[in-house]
Amino acid sequence: MRKEECFYLGKIAKKFSFKGEVLAYLDTDEPELYENLESVFVECNKHLVPFFIESSSLHKNDFLRIRFEDINTEEEADALMGNDLYLPLKMLPKLSGNKFYFHEVIGFEVEDKRLGIVGEIQSINDTTAQPLFEVLKDGTEILIPMIDHFLIKIDRENKKVIMDLPEGLIEMYL
Repeated sequence: MRKEECFYLGKIAKKFSFKGEVLAYLDTDEPELYENLESVFVECNKHLVPFFIESSSLHKNDFLRIRFEDINTEEEADALMGNDLYLPLKMLPKLSGNKFYFHEVIGFEVEDKRLGIVGEIQSINDTTAQPLFEVLKDGTEILIPMIDHFLIKIDRENKKVIMDLPEGLIEMYL
């Protein structure tokens, strides 16, 4: 399994018991969706390695207490500390309406209700306080804030993000 075919679920944060159990921080708004997993991919030395789960349970809201098969000691659990957890993209819950996953809209066109087609979404920058669509139009990069107020519709069928952008935002780049 390649990382591009997966989504980031969380990180193994700390040991839970001397029997090899770990606590994984889950980077999700709905941790209960991941309580009964059969397996996860653990990133070890830049490779995704499948680990089978013997048992798991939610722990203090954002953590999943995991007992992996074949991890039976504190030392074996130590080797997993800080490693990232991944799941295949097909395991993401389906979103509808104007909710979307960042990876889902890459390649979609941005259409402004006033200006028409603005360009194609190349990537999403979520390292800033406000996530940004990075849109390419005729070789020019345009940064569009991902603000709910600007978003009219996610048109999955036609691969478009339809927006009502403030006057001057797009013109500033062209």
